[in-house]
Amino acid sequence: MNRNSIRKATTCCLTAAVVLTGSSFVSHAAVSAGAGDLISAATEAPADTGKKADKAEDNNATAGVTEIFANSLAPRQEAIDTGAAKEEAEAPAKTEYDDIAIAQVDNYVNVRSAASEEGEVLGKLYNNSACTVLGTEGDWYKIHSGNVEGYIKAEFLVLGNAELAKSVGHRVADVTTETLNVRAESSTESELLGQVPQGEELSVVEEKDGWVKVAIEEGDGWVSSEFVDCSTHYVVAESKEEEEARLKKEEEERKAAEEAARRATRSKSSSSGSSSSESSGSGSGESRSYAPPSGGSGQAVANYACQFVGNPYVYGGTSLTNGADCSGFVMSVYAAFGVGLPHSSSALAGVGYGVSTDAMQPGDIVCYSGHVGIYVGGDTIVHASTEATGIKYTSPASYRPIVAVRRIF
Repeated sequence: MNRNSIRKATTCCLTAAVVLTGSSFVSHAAVSAGAGDLISAATEAPADTGKKADKAEDNNATAGVTEIFANSLAPRQEAIDTGAAKEEAEAPAKTEYDDIAIAQVDNYVNVRSAASEEGEVLGKLYNNSACTVLGTEGDWYKIHSGNVEGYIKAEFLVLGNAELAKSVGHRVADVTTETLNVRAESSTESELLGQVPQGEELSVVEEKDGWVKVAIEEGDGWVSSEFVDCSTHYVVAESKEEEEARLKKEEEERKAAEEAARRATRSKSSSSGSSSSESSGSGSGESRSYAPPSGGSGQAVANYACQFVGNPYVYGGTSLTNGADCSGFVMSVYAAFGVGLPHSSSALAGVGYGVSTDAMQPGDIVCYSGHVGIYVGGDTIVHASTEATGIKYTSPASYRPIVAVRRIF
């Protein structure tokens, strides 16, 4: 047997050994190095031409070993990759609610500066209010909510419950175009249900395929997502400073309401016997006579507003006789009592001070998604409803979900 035959036989044996043992890449490298040493020891120093041929054969042998070894590992690597992909696919997808915790308490829970009941009180998180959990320290959560960051005992919070978070959260769509068309179906060819001005905030019913279903006075309809910004609103913690500022503001607003009531009473005395200022122009309310505002209470506001039932609804209007939209109606009724209010149903949800739905009194402003009215008692509101119905009564007041109730007087 010549030296080339010895060399080939040795290489083949070593290759077979590597494949049979199924060794790792490190073991393969060691065996390859050994093959080179063994081959060199079994031969005498060759001529230059022989060296080149020997080197080519050695390289081919090593390449063959590497290729066979790589092929032997391919199924194993594929199994690893498949397992990792399966594990990743089976893992539950992270949602926006995973880090959201909802307070479940009788009234409120204090947010403290440290994970201890000795920590300074930084603010309050009220029942059904939300916070983001940043971490844990013993049986306390570190949370962030509104402008407050601190610690709350874990027993007062429910973390990662999507259904609870959705039930207390309020999904809204902020109108970003001058006049938003609301349609009966999710198509630009669908019937026009109603229109909403820029800046209004509408409750979201559903979202799909570039369209958003929102609640308006005419019913639930669809708008293009291109013209609204959607977000979820939660009630958040109130810092000590914010609580003090709120209480001060509410007191100032009560005093302002009392002053407005006094001005309205003086105005009544000076204009005794005069007719309503809403006497000019054309429209269905033109020929009717109206009593001027009397007194300065919520009941007086309700009595005054009820005179205009039957008058028309006009989008963007503010005339109590010739046509107003919902916020224009509320604004003009209160203007008769010397109270300036914004011409926006969303903005009206922030005037005066808030009261609960079970404590509503005549004159309170009742706010809905994209709509607003005045409570007149007996679970009834008066409001500029739609073009088809004009200014009318609606009962019960909760015929649609109530967003807020605000009191001026």
